[in-house]
Amino acid sequence: MFNFLQKIGKALMTPIAVLPIAAILLRLGYGDIFTGDIANIMRVSGSAIFSNLDLLFAIGIAYGLAKNSDGASALSAGVGLLISKAVYLQIDKDLNMGVFIGIIIGVLAGLLYNHFHNIKLPDFLGFFGGKRFVPIVTSISAIIVGILAGYFWHYAQGAIDTFSHSIIGLGEFGTFIYGTLNRLLIPLGLHHILNSIFWFQLGDFSYIKDGVTVVANGDLNRFFAGDPTAGVYMAGFYIVMMFGLPSMALAIYLTTSKESRKRVGAILAGLAFTSFLTGITEPLEFLFMFEAPILYLIHAILTGLALAIAQFMDIHHGFGFSAGLIDYIINYKLAKNPILIIPIGVIFGVIYFTISYYTIKIFKLKILEKDSDESSSNNSSDNEALAYIKALGGEDNIVSSDACITRLRMEVKSSKDLKDEDFLKLGAKGVIKPTDTTIQIVLGAKAEKVAEGIRENIFK
Repeated sequence: MFNFLQKIGKALMTPIAVLPIAAILLRLGYGDIFTGDIANIMRVSGSAIFSNLDLLFAIGIAYGLAKNSDGASALSAGVGLLISKAVYLQIDKDLNMGVFIGIIIGVLAGLLYNHFHNIKLPDFLGFFGGKRFVPIVTSISAIIVGILAGYFWHYAQGAIDTFSHSIIGLGEFGTFIYGTLNRLLIPLGLHHILNSIFWFQLGDFSYIKDGVTVVANGDLNRFFAGDPTAGVYMAGFYIVMMFGLPSMALAIYLTTSKESRKRVGAILAGLAFTSFLTGITEPLEFLFMFEAPILYLIHAILTGLALAIAQFMDIHHGFGFSAGLIDYIINYKLAKNPILIIPIGVIFGVIYFTISYYTIKIFKLKILEKDSDESSSNNSSDNEALAYIKALGGEDNIVSSDACITRLRMEVKSSKDLKDEDFLKLGAKGVIKPTDTTIQIVLGAKAEKVAEGIRENIFK
């Protein structure tokens, strides 16, 4: 179950990767940068994505879960979503499942593809065998899902509403819990599932689009739909990603031995700037996540505190991808009190630096000190893939190879004898072994390239 949830978390990143361009288009079509037909075209282009997130999630998740990411699973998910929605709306026209129906159908289509993609039928039905059978069985399954949703989803919807109102009712404390859990779940790769509830399902906002009432769900969707109360569960991340983590990186640098500072400084500078500019934090977080878990716990608590304070200060700001400078600038005019993020961020930067610096000193933490200069980052892509194959125990030990933005996600026959040091020497930022048959290697932006190189060398 843990491995399965990890796969869903990874698969969620495929549809989420489309959101930045949608957010940019929607922002450019707001009317204050461009006007007339140009603004309208950009607005409807961005809105088209946000209005069909359930379809986007269904296709993306099915594609991510299917063996070798085959397109037949994506087609099946698209067909399945259209059918299931038509069925449950026929039963209850007021039902609104939001992205959950996309997640359900995406998971279903991915699993059905893996089970039936090589099925053999009798000769007279041979044309419908193999991958062509997947859309058929998915369609039938989608009818059943639609019927069950039509008659029973209102119970689940009531539970979700209760959960939503309980979190909202907790005010800043509820936001603190969410922010802390968001960081604590990163080592397990399950934070995307938590985010999918808060960003894509929590709360609702009705607005008129082309003369029709449309309902937006989730903090992210409602923010870009113009809900003035949205952006609560995103605003605080700007404080952490633009100010907090770069300040922590500075503390790590200043507590590093002088003989290692040049090398460590080069690593930290790039990762800190990435966090500040784009909001991609995993490469930086994995540098100290396992080397200094107490430091990571402090980071998680401070993240929850940053989100709670942002809510207390009535800051509402959102992002299409992550809370970096790019999203901060692009979505500035859609936000409420966004200027407060800067002074609060500076204060948090000082807090992050001070606590991190003295924590490292008091507990005598050694971060990056044991890194070797034997990194093979200058190797060619093919040689690098071969080096990782060797570190993973060779071709015979590798079952599948995949990646999720910054992580190489491998399924192996056994991860027990794989040594973390072998991956760190190759330039990895961190290594996780969730189960005896899975291993995650944090590589940064090159993770997908390495995963593809491994696939090309093994699964030709």
